[in-house]
Amino acid sequence: METSPERALAAIVARIEPLDEAAQTAARARQNLLTKPRGSLGRLEELSVQLAGISGRSLPRLEHKLIFTMASDHGVVAEGVSAYPQEVTPQMVYNFLRGGAAINVLARHVGARVVVVDMGVVAELEPHPGLISRRVGAGTGNIARGPAMTREQAARALLAGAELVQEELPRGVDIVGTGDMGIGNTTPSAAIAAALTGRPAADIAGRGTGVDDAGLARKTATIERALAVNRPDPRDGLDVLAKVGGFEIGGIAGVILGAAANRVPVVIDGFISGAAAMVAVTVAPAARPYIIASHRSQERGHAIMLEWLGLRPLFDLDMRLGEGTGAALAISLAEAAGKIICEMATFGEAGVSEKEA
Repeated sequence: METSPERALAAIVARIEPLDEAAQTAARARQNLLTKPRGSLGRLEELSVQLAGISGRSLPRLEHKLIFTMASDHGVVAEGVSAYPQEVTPQMVYNFLRGGAAINVLARHVGARVVVVDMGVVAELEPHPGLISRRVGAGTGNIARGPAMTREQAARALLAGAELVQEELPRGVDIVGTGDMGIGNTTPSAAIAAALTGRPAADIAGRGTGVDDAGLARKTATIERALAVNRPDPRDGLDVLAKVGGFEIGGIAGVILGAAANRVPVVIDGFISGAAAMVAVTVAPAARPYIIASHRSQERGHAIMLEWLGLRPLFDLDMRLGEGTGAALAISLAEAAGKIICEMATFGEAGVSEKEA
């Protein structure tokens, strides 16, 4: 008998274990022996300990780096919530595949592979060796008028993301980054955040790709209408995703769950990945320690997301592009943190005198 997507998802969630305390203890001990004042590398030291706990290795090396950039369309664009037309979604997917987008440049810069995934673009994309299709549907429903998708579709989106991580493991995956592409997707992301935090839509809705004041007012009203029409249950991550989410948001949430189930650190990008992380930790609270927040997006409301998640971003460069660009830069920092603990000499090895008592 075929397993339902929800049951298969539950099996993946059940595999997520607490971080390895022994590896973390060993990593902290080594950090304290390295040729530097204790704590002088700040967040890099903390990050190395987190990476040790995630991987179960006190000396975490990040050689195989992977970024998933997931694309989908959103029926809510019919409400005039975006400054760009929906045709931009497939156009940008082709740009990713040609290697011409910001995410391609930054991924090359940090030595990461980019996996481009069609989770539900409205246009039928031409076959390409670099494109993976995990289409759940041809775009979501208009959340201002009804649910984005069915509960089964929400589970399928999450499952697709988790399975993609599993499929990439044989090629080597030491760290994963998440990215997105989908015109209109800041609206469902804001709706997810409002549903889960209980904060007003006006506190979370931002300008996205650059809507004007009238567009922002329209967007805020659309989110309020979506919440009133669909009444998502904040205790149920699948319900929230199904009612006000997006297919690529579900795919990213699934990547987070799949990475956590396989003891792989996952670096989230900005606003859309933040919404996906909120869905993921609602479905599986045990996944939270596996998540690294790359940056604080310029998008309004992202700080609220990060506060709810209990995550402190590694940097703030006023970025708001998406695609996984922030995640790529943060993967470089994570790799640096791993190299510090693996390659730096201890006081004893270097013959350097330690601090006097």
